[in-house]
Amino acid sequence: MSELVSIIKQRRSANKFLPQVDISSHELEEIFELVKYAPSAFNLQHAHYVIVQDEERKQQIYEASGKQYKVQTASAVVIVLGHMDAHHNAPQINEGLLHLGILNQQEYDIQVASVQQFYDERGEVFKRDEAIRNASLSAMTFMLAAKDKGWDTCPMIGFDPAAVQQILDIPERYVPAMMITIGREDTGSQRIRGYRKPVGEFVSYDHF
Repeated sequence: MSELVSIIKQRRSANKFLPQVDISSHELEEIFELVKYAPSAFNLQHAHYVIVQDEERKQQIYEASGKQYKVQTASAVVIVLGHMDAHHNAPQINEGLLHLGILNQQEYDIQVASVQQFYDERGEVFKRDEAIRNASLSAMTFMLAAKDKGWDTCPMIGFDPAAVQQILDIPERYVPAMMITIGREDTGSQRIRGYRKPVGEFVSYDHF
């Protein structure tokens, strides 16, 4: 079994963590050094992460999550945000290609203008969908990278996004896509993995 296959199969949503286990900023940085390679539309890198480790803030997030125990015992709570205006960063994102000579000035101008037009023409709903879509791709990379480093995670949608936005001073153009708890799983009450559909039940070829 390859290392990647092992990580994918071993990654599970941990519903209970061993309390008082610290995760260092160095370990988190190592994970994010891998997360930065996650795919994103036009390389706009919509995702932004807020790491909550401060106990007072964590308690507020615990309240905003409907008092879910895993939030209280996690080593950190990770809020995954998607930037609804990531297309505005197209000039800076593509600047390196211009300076390296991979794009000439005309190609650079066309690339930037076409990306910005693509989003602006499609409106606010599309921008929100794209923010969540791209943040979710990044979040999956985070969870796999965390598992590779020996950490367990649980993606969560059970929280009040408006409350979280207020608690963490998140700008309004960033949408909370999900919350991820990270720590060392308490496997004492771990259940067997839930039913997974056979491939034939969720894959179709050429038509539904």
